[in-house]
Amino acid sequence: MNHIIYQLNEVTKRFSDEVFLSNHGLSNEVGIHVFCYDPKEEMRVSSFFSDLIQTGNQSFHLKECDLYRIFLQICEEKRILKSIPSMEKKKGSEYLLKQLQKAISPEDFVKKMQYAPHEHGDILLITGVGKVYPFMRSHNILDNLQHIFSDIPVVLLYPGTYNGQELSLFDEFQDGNYYRAFNMI
Repeated sequence: MNHIIYQLNEVTKRFSDEVFLSNHGLSNEVGIHVFCYDPKEEMRVSSFFSDLIQTGNQSFHLKECDLYRIFLQICEEKRILKSIPSMEKKKGSEYLLKQLQKAISPEDFVKKMQYAPHEHGDILLITGVGKVYPFMRSHNILDNLQHIFSDIPVVLLYPGTYNGQELSLFDEFQDGNYYRAFNMI
């Protein structure tokens, strides 16, 4: 069996596990999980989770937050989206990156991700990590949301690797240190 298909089947089993859904770990640790996959499998992983979100009748409810869509929404609300291409053309990519990182904080993303009430069976699914890089980094998002979503599991779909300490986006870029997450598989 293809490795990614095996991993995706295992994720579905975990999502249905009552201990996982209750968000109780061995030491009451934060329920943040990273599902790492080969970036070449992006389309398969995206399609799988899209189908899973649309399929009802499960013991779990995926609440997707696409970081790239959130990024665009924030840019639109701050009325800067239309000026981004001209700013990059005039001042360069490095300047644009610095300006966007000043204008949009991890807290802005987390505010857009919040919802209430959290119900038993909810799983916050964070997607779009690769699409929003380098404007926002995964570890910054995770640092800022752990206290808000402490009662439900959080799953970060991550095209790269996580060794329990460091996130490596596309197995190319050091995305940052993060110690509180667990590998999903």
